[in-house]
Amino acid sequence: MPKVTLRYWASLRAAAGVREETVDAGTLAEALDLARALHADSAQFARVLSVCSLIVDETPTGHRDPADVPLGDGSVVELLPPFAGG
Repeated sequence: MPKVTLRYWASLRAAAGVREETVDAGTLAEALDLARALHADSAQFARVLSVCSLIVDETPTGHRDPADVPLGDGSVVELLPPFAGG
């Protein structure tokens, strides 16, 4: 099973209490399920994760089904919550 790095940004990082984690996952869906399980005690984490934009190995996933996004050993998943700026 590939080792994948999950990088949390902004409010998701605050909810997780860590900057990143490593999980074993073959698809983006598996990685997201593992992230949810690791932070099952945080309703804030689940809430923010549900609205995150996802980038896998520097490529935005857009509206693709996470089950259809393969991950390889060393893949990096960036989880970016919505933010305001200007």
